[in-house]
Amino acid sequence: MAAAGKGPLTGVRVVELAGIGPGPFAAMLLADLGADVVRVDRPGGAGLNIDPAYDVTNRNKRSVLLDLKSPEGPAAVLDLAGRADILIEGYRPGVAERLGIGPDECFARNPRLVYGRMTGWGQEGPLADRAGHDIAYIAITGALGMIGRPGEPPAIPANLLGDYAGGSLYLVIGVLAALQHARTAGRGQVVDAAIVDGTAHLTAMIHGMMAAGGWQDRRGTNLLDGGCPFYGTYETADGGHMAVGPLEQRFYDEFVRLLGIADQAPARKDVERWSELRATVAARFKQRTRAEWTAVFQDSDACVAPVLSLREAPAHPHLAARATFTDHGGITQPSPAPRFSVTPGAVIRPPAQPGADTAEVARDWDVPRLADQPLQEDR
Repeated sequence: MAAAGKGPLTGVRVVELAGIGPGPFAAMLLADLGADVVRVDRPGGAGLNIDPAYDVTNRNKRSVLLDLKSPEGPAAVLDLAGRADILIEGYRPGVAERLGIGPDECFARNPRLVYGRMTGWGQEGPLADRAGHDIAYIAITGALGMIGRPGEPPAIPANLLGDYAGGSLYLVIGVLAALQHARTAGRGQVVDAAIVDGTAHLTAMIHGMMAAGGWQDRRGTNLLDGGCPFYGTYETADGGHMAVGPLEQRFYDEFVRLLGIADQAPARKDVERWSELRATVAARFKQRTRAEWTAVFQDSDACVAPVLSLREAPAHPHLAARATFTDHGGITQPSPAPRFSVTPGAVIRPPAQPGADTAEVARDWDVPRLADQPLQEDR
């Protein structure tokens, strides 16, 4: 059974050359939306150091096992590329070419192919050949430096900002745009998705604000970076936290009323007294538990929400009502996003096991060479 469901990308074929991080996540997103994604795993693995059965970034995919250093492996990849719409790889620049599966070889088989390249530094530039991870990519773009409290080291936003927001999502946008072009112009192209480019692009609004004099180039001093006392987090009596964001005056008025400080809070526009306002808000939040404050604000427009853990989030009433999370194969995980009224995505298959679908893909994609590949246990 093909991995694709009834999502808007049903009928689109994707080859993913196994890697870690943003490449697999981008391919998962395409698979969630209905694309038939075949992941090319290699002997010894290339994924995270976890049981593949729990790597949900490989859900809705199928896996074939190929040794790309053998003569047969690259040939089989080219066979798949010849029948695909999109190929995704995340090697350092030049590696795919040395393996014989670079853009030129793939375009010779399939001129309409979209060849997506996912890297941190990009295909060119002084750092293109260097190793790196999310934290370094977001560091040089200025994005990391703007997160955190003043006088303290920058706060690390896991690997969500670089790998997935600046990397995966831009790769998906790029390959889908290039696919549209290929279908109208009859010609594929290379999509160079660099995390440094995508992350820098995410800071566009901030650069505009800075140019207009509305943003200081130091963290923890601005409206949206924790510098503002009515846009931040506050500890509660039980050690929990509440997130506060009533930026507009009418929402702020409701916030201070429900918090019980309307008659003692300094004027919100009096920046010189922001530290006093912060102390007043903090002291009040410390008087009740997170659950108690959640109940106070839950039916209001005060823009206040409890800060939940990853394990707590699926049970939040709003997320539960929307089925924002789903349970599949005993693993609680985010549901496909975004949503479509006619062609919804779905979690159909569990994480692909390396090589488990080789015979099935060989048949469905009509690539006989795959069926001749040795099984993993034979290596």
